[in-house]
Amino acid sequence: MADPVPALQFMRTEADGDVLIITLARAEKRNALSAAFIEEIVALFDWVRRTEAVRAVVMKAEGSVFCAGLDLIEHHLEDRSATDFMYICRRWHAAFDAIQHCGKPVIGALNGAVVGGGLELASSFHIRVADETTYFALPEGQRGIFTGGGATVRVAGLVGEARMVDMMLTGRIYSGQEAVNVGLCQYLVEGSSLEKALEIAHKTAQNPPLSNFAITSGIAHIGNMASGDAYYAEAFIAGITNTQPASKDRLASFMNKTAAKVLND
Repeated sequence: MADPVPALQFMRTEADGDVLIITLARAEKRNALSAAFIEEIVALFDWVRRTEAVRAVVMKAEGSVFCAGLDLIEHHLEDRSATDFMYICRRWHAAFDAIQHCGKPVIGALNGAVVGGGLELASSFHIRVADETTYFALPEGQRGIFTGGGATVRVAGLVGEARMVDMMLTGRIYSGQEAVNVGLCQYLVEGSSLEKALEIAHKTAQNPPLSNFAITSGIAHIGNMASGDAYYAEAFIAGITNTQPASKDRLASFMNKTAAKVLND
């Protein structure tokens, strides 16, 4: 029997062939991430990792805001201790690690505000597509808080430490081509970002699953290693990936001149 999608309260899912579309569905709260929302992400992407029915994922949002980040009202009312909030941060890390390392390409179809924890969520995607309404910010300084969902690793890895410090201290906002230039997103489109995200997802879904796993997870892990260890890990991953049956078939097509050519259209 097929493993069913976990029960969800804050997200909806639908299949588009072998691409899973996930919709953040808490628009009345600007898709803010509560503790329960984070647990749903952990469960859903654990399922994505296991299932063979999904070859790529697109995440989009209901409403005019992609994600406003931490549910600040819940956080204020819970009056958490330092230890309690450290545990919350570790669950955020688990959720976003589950996305980044699910073994399938995850493409974000972004719109509106991608701020605070929403940017931490988006930074765990492998590819981010922004529309003309999308803007990115880390307003933690003005809120009197500090990032806790992995921004010091993932967002700093995208834009650099100096830009991240500037964003947090001043509330600086990036949007449009400037957001592409600094690395917050890879694509900027007119109209809906969903169409482009789906195009990318379906294209990546045609890759061998082992290759997608190696690319989406291996590169991030290698980036955290000393150079000598990184070279060894790269060789190890390449040894496994480049000798898989699917690789042999595609290389045979290249040799026989039946493979698609790499062209700059």
